[in-house]
Amino acid sequence: MQRYIGLDAHSSSCTLVVLTAAGKKVKELVVETHGEALIEAIRLVPGQRHLVLEEGTHSAWLHEILGRHVHELVVVPVTRSKGQKSDSIDAQRLAEALRTGAIEQPIFKAPRKFALLRDLARGHYMLVRDVVRVQTRVKSVFRSRGVRCPGKTVYGHRQRNVWLAELPPSSQVLVSMLLAQYDALVEIRNQAEHELLAECKRHAISKVLRTVPGLGPIRVARLLPVVVTPHRFRSKRQFWSYCGFGVVMRSSADWEQQPGGGWSRTGRPRSRGLNHRFNHGLKDVFKGAAQTVLTKRTDEPLCAHYARLCAAGTKPNLAKLTIARKIAAITLAVWKNKEAYDSARLQAA
Repeated sequence: MQRYIGLDAHSSSCTLVVLTAAGKKVKELVVETHGEALIEAIRLVPGQRHLVLEEGTHSAWLHEILGRHVHELVVVPVTRSKGQKSDSIDAQRLAEALRTGAIEQPIFKAPRKFALLRDLARGHYMLVRDVVRVQTRVKSVFRSRGVRCPGKTVYGHRQRNVWLAELPPSSQVLVSMLLAQYDALVEIRNQAEHELLAECKRHAISKVLRTVPGLGPIRVARLLPVVVTPHRFRSKRQFWSYCGFGVVMRSSADWEQQPGGGWSRTGRPRSRGLNHRFNHGLKDVFKGAAQTVLTKRTDEPLCAHYARLCAAGTKPNLAKLTIARKIAAITLAVWKNKEAYDSARLQAA
């Protein structure tokens, strides 16, 4: 007996709708957003339970606590519903999509693996963004007073008083507060980075991944908890799509009728672009790795390949994208084989 359960989660309540294999709605209930209450509600559903819920703030937690109580648990991207909308309608729509096999791209979840590394990487990334945000605010105050302050000396302690003297007293107070915030954030960020790297070193695969050109310890620490396992990607093209590097072809009105009555392709040019649904963190990792290779690892064969692409007429931004795709493919191969990167093998290929 198959039962398909759609769960619409919110901060205080969760709505569950249960469908049979034939699509008949047999139960609807509202449960408090509490672990024990949700587990009890799921266990009261008889038969083989298939649960589906949308990606959101609670999805990892719900996957962790409910995964062992169902036969199948699927997390799907959030989609904009058309027409009438309510918690009950949303939950039933999810259950119906799972029952009919209409879910095309479920979201991979493994909340227990790399749990600490995932939270440390997330915290470090937030702190880095906060530091950059405060730096931007400091420089915006100087620019608003017509003071140019290139470089990073404006943030340092040695020349801080010299820079403050360029501003009127009212602006000095504001900048002093922002610099105090900057100092506190830098100290916390450095501590977070230390803990992140220490946790990353505990995983043996991180040492192998660090041999990939452009992947330093911070990028590897961000990469591990997102990918979790490389074996969920059958080929490098699937990995490219997940990283936002998958090329998508778009065309319309492909056929035209010939005088004899037959049909042939129009030959119109098709537009190309990258896929829009991807993991933004991974794209940032591999594009940053490509930039590092092109600016600091000029002895790498990838740099020579970039030069050949540019010489052949490829635009620099597209050539850089090609290098990012190659680094992603190398990362996947190195991770699957658990072998360190060898530039000689890349040159031979």
